[in-house]
Amino acid sequence: MVYNVIGTMSGSSLDGLDIVFAELTEVRGQWTYAIKASESLPYEPEWVEKLANAIHLPAREYLLLHSEYGHYNGHRIKQFIENNNLDHKVHFIASHGHTTFHIPGGKMTAQLGDGAAIAAVTGLPVISDLRAMDIALGGQGAPIVPIGEKFLLPGYQYWLNIGGIANISANLPDGYVAFDICPANRVLNGLAAALNRPYDEGGQLAAGGVMDETLLATLNALPYYAESWPKSLANDFGTDTILPMIESLRISVQGKLATYVAHIADQIAKSAAALKAKMADPAAPAKMLITGGGAFNTFLVNSIREQLEPLNIEVEIPDELTISFKEALVMALIGALRWRQEENVLSSVTGASRDSIGGALWIN
Repeated sequence: MVYNVIGTMSGSSLDGLDIVFAELTEVRGQWTYAIKASESLPYEPEWVEKLANAIHLPAREYLLLHSEYGHYNGHRIKQFIENNNLDHKVHFIASHGHTTFHIPGGKMTAQLGDGAAIAAVTGLPVISDLRAMDIALGGQGAPIVPIGEKFLLPGYQYWLNIGGIANISANLPDGYVAFDICPANRVLNGLAAALNRPYDEGGQLAAGGVMDETLLATLNALPYYAESWPKSLANDFGTDTILPMIESLRISVQGKLATYVAHIADQIAKSAAALKAKMADPAAPAKMLITGGGAFNTFLVNSIREQLEPLNIEVEIPDELTISFKEALVMALIGALRWRQEENVLSSVTGASRDSIGGALWIN
């Protein structure tokens, strides 16, 4: 079976909307993919502000934004289809939306971007609300990407994605597990903004900074890092807890960036060590695939490599398309599995009572 799917993803770093058009092929349970077209569309400043402030809106205004953002996404997807001559070639759209509230303890998660609005604008079937069923079943609702790593990116023991939040997946003897490690680009970008930079390109600013041992120890001692998996983070842990903590200190911006890079690398190494201890042979060599925007941060990747070398874990960086669009690609796969009415969220990852078929289907 071949599915021509558009997958979209809006990450917590607020850098823009990622769109892929992927050809997904399934033969006797084996999946392969080809990214036929892709685009990362930066948000206009007013949309960055709207999405960043959405959690502070009263209910009526929030729901109006939910509809408005759905129509906004629909028009951007429609333009993507026109620009890439994809008329009558797309079977359906899988839209992740933009996460605002994520409260697994209250069995609630919310992603902006009304699927009905996207379907109305594009005239195509839309699958949205991909995390809701897992949350309802008592899961964390995150990460949901491991199903894509399992089917589309085999051959590794660990998959690390560094976006607004860094998360890791592992193929353990008892099944796949995954969890959020720590805030990543959302904090790094926030610190770089103090120097009027949208982000620290290649980690050059951090590379020129001096790490602050006291700040690093404070960050590493935050209670979340002592919790066992499954676990997940809301965006506000980075923006409302960590970022203000760092910004209040009288340290150079470069020093803050260097320290936070060290913190990310420390937590990734700690997580990888805990996962490797669960392997059948913890001493055996292993491979980790790194994707997400953080894979372009050379200083960060080198810091991670240094931390993982004693664990006998080799780091690999894939092609640029996979780095940039892995999450949107996986949303396309999750949509295809939903279309087939097959399980697309792993309870071994999220802690839900069972695997589930996640996603609401909108057909106009």
